[in-house]
Amino acid sequence: MSRPLYINGFGLHCILGGEKSSVFSKLTAAQRGEFTIHDVAGVMRPVATIDPNTLPPVENHEFDNRVNRLSRAALDPIDGLVRRAVEKFGPSRVGIFMGSCDNGSEASMAALKCFKDTGKFPEGYKLEYQCAEFPARYIAERFGITGMCQVHSTACASSASAFVSARNNIYAGNCDAAIVGGVDIASLSVILGFASLEAMSDKPTNPFSKNRSGLTLGDAAVYFLVTRENCPELCEADCQGLRVLGFGESADADHITAPRADGEGAFLAMSAALEDAGLDASAIGYVNLHGTGTRLNDSMESRAVNRLFGENVPVSSTKALTGHTLGASGALEAAFCCMALANGGKLPAHLNDGVADPELPAVKLVKPGETAPGLRYCISNSFAFGGCNVSLVIGK
Repeated sequence: MSRPLYINGFGLHCILGGEKSSVFSKLTAAQRGEFTIHDVAGVMRPVATIDPNTLPPVENHEFDNRVNRLSRAALDPIDGLVRRAVEKFGPSRVGIFMGSCDNGSEASMAALKCFKDTGKFPEGYKLEYQCAEFPARYIAERFGITGMCQVHSTACASSASAFVSARNNIYAGNCDAAIVGGVDIASLSVILGFASLEAMSDKPTNPFSKNRSGLTLGDAAVYFLVTRENCPELCEADCQGLRVLGFGESADADHITAPRADGEGAFLAMSAALEDAGLDASAIGYVNLHGTGTRLNDSMESRAVNRLFGENVPVSSTKALTGHTLGASGALEAAFCCMALANGGKLPAHLNDGVADPELPAVKLVKPGETAPGLRYCISNSFAFGGCNVSLVIGK
């Protein structure tokens, strides 16, 4: 039995901006955001970071940090929508399900330096800034929500995992509507961590190219308002008819950071999402790849996609345009699928240097300006550390 979530609206903010039509125009034209260059242990690396001083401060100063400023930028466009939902269902019947991996390491690292230098923490510093639920508490406080509140930290699948939890809890009767999404930043600790794994490229990420050399990190926040029932009085015009139809998960447990090389985990997640949606692979008109630009991820994902869809379904990785936004990437790329469905099948383009890797099974990479006429169903892939794989089927 199908158990979809109705998408009533969403807001986002990433290196491409926060205005949806402008962001989508850049996606379809393969127009990369403006990456900044960071000196990481003596190696200059591009990072898709957003200057927090360009973002509006958080209303309650106790929550005012870089992560929550990003969240505010993504929530502002749907502020009225969320408040109408809270009024309709009640504050205890609206849940918050989100993904995030780095909630406050910048504050904690600064506090640790202060402690080492002076023997005490800075005035006003609280350890709760580092707690996983801190960004969700900001959202709950902003809207007066007293319902369920869950934060997933499943690495790059975090906000995709949040969709699964939202669906399960809504259908279990624990809430009637939910804010679902994620936020993450490329903080210094995150940058250093990925550099230590030798996963970061010294050039903008080059997914599915023979010359790919690693990922590029980025900042983003994305939030959806979803409901179990169709609510025309809540639904924004650009989201009419949009639903998350299928939810698929798998667990490789193959390696702590590397994906399973044969792509079996990715294949199982996509297959489960299709089965959950009641669709055959032939129904899918576009796949948003996880596509990090690392040698192992692109290799295994091309195997899984080719095995399930062949080489004729349009696919693209948007991480060359936005950077890899970690815990926010699942929700961000689900939003890109929604944009494609709402805009006549115009597709986010795949940007790389055009050098095909003969060792990768063939897939059909989207060219700038390409359209999938009659597009009705998309899949968005999120494949994380530890073999945590999530695929979402989004349809109209």
